[in-house]
Amino acid sequence: MLDTSPIRPAGLPDNLLAAPAVTARAVTRRYGSGEAAVDALRGVSLDVPAGQFTAVMGPSGSGKSTLMHLLAGLDRPTEGTVVLGGEDITAMDDKALTRLRRRHIGFVFQTFNLLPTLTAEENVRLPLTIAGRRGRRGGDRVDELLERVGLDGRRDHRPSQLSGGQQQRVAIARALATEPTVLFADEPTGNLDSASGAAILDLLREAVDRDGQTTVMVTHDARAAARADRVVFLADGRIVADMAEPTEAAVLRAMNEVTAR
Repeated sequence: MLDTSPIRPAGLPDNLLAAPAVTARAVTRRYGSGEAAVDALRGVSLDVPAGQFTAVMGPSGSGKSTLMHLLAGLDRPTEGTVVLGGEDITAMDDKALTRLRRRHIGFVFQTFNLLPTLTAEENVRLPLTIAGRRGRRGGDRVDELLERVGLDGRRDHRPSQLSGGQQQRVAIARALATEPTVLFADEPTGNLDSASGAAILDLLREAVDRDGQTTVMVTHDARAAARADRVVFLADGRIVADMAEPTEAAVLRAMNEVTAR
């Protein structure tokens, strides 16, 4: 039997547990109307405590990507509320949402989404420039991140001159540049070989352990999910299990149970 009760993340102080970085309450996302309506999410409630690495898993069509898009303010729920960084984002207009994403959200995509005409350094610097953080402080942050991801020596290379793993490391540095409230990662190892994928997971794990970076990662990979503090399983638009301190074997067993439901 899968455990569907809320978990207490290991090692997190009580004050962090009392103030989640992002919260969803009774969130439903419906596409279409009438008999053709499809509920991608059905009354989902979720708290992600600050400083926690949460993985989201589920079969194809379970709603995991939809949930991430709602938590990140990239889509709006049909019903329910999402609170990010203490702000209810469901009532915001598009301009307010754009400002909030600049302040609070970093995003890592499966396909990297680097700007091809910019160098690695320029890609990492871009969100700082948009946020108005120019000059020495911004430059120091870029230097720090390129060194952390092991690409200081390739800062002048464009994406086409970098391997897939290197491009994803640039994408992680870019996502961390503004020190976001939440880092969202959508299948960040999906297009990488196992060695490159492991290196990306090391960087995500380091950001959580070193900086207290709240991270939400959608993945289909049990090995990737086992690097998280917690795994939330979805099926048919609902949360059906919530696992603390996951191991690869435990995640695989849980996924088999979820798939067989």
